[in-house]
Amino acid sequence: MSRPDTTTVVGVATRVLLLAAATFVLSACGRGMDDLNAYIDEVKARPGGRIEPLPEIAPPPTHTYTARTAGMRSPFRPDEPQVSRDTGVGAPDRDRPREYLEQFPLDTMRMVGSLDMGEARYALVQTQEGLVHRVSPGNYMGQNDGRVVEVSGSEIRLVEIVADGMGGYMERPASVALRE
Repeated sequence: MSRPDTTTVVGVATRVLLLAAATFVLSACGRGMDDLNAYIDEVKARPGGRIEPLPEIAPPPTHTYTARTAGMRSPFRPDEPQVSRDTGVGAPDRDRPREYLEQFPLDTMRMVGSLDMGEARYALVQTQEGLVHRVSPGNYMGQNDGRVVEVSGSEIRLVEIVADGMGGYMERPASVALRE
């Protein structure tokens, strides 16, 4: 008979010890569940309670606006355009067909020259897009209803109609200077 090798004996002994340790660890996991299961059973056995209904929500109080009948204006409707008492300037004409240069702010346009054709003088205005347009007195440009009133060799003078902050409108001078 041959004698077993020591490495085989150590390997078998190691496997037996690992199996015993695993059995011990796994057996400890099952013991803690009994008290939890007992508590769950006790809670399920309790009689069900009644849920209180939500409190009734009262509607907010209503209010009838009576200032209109007292001769005051309604704050919920826009007023008709009024003529400012200080300047007498009416509201801008919203029905007037808009010109192309009215879509750009004045500070984004620049005067790049002027052109004399017969008796008329035209200003050459360049937009941010790089396009050059011809304007003369009576044309409109800018976003505040700016009407061109004078064209000289060095600037375009306009009159804009702006809100005065008190329900009316006022005229404000503006200009676009020649830039080289």
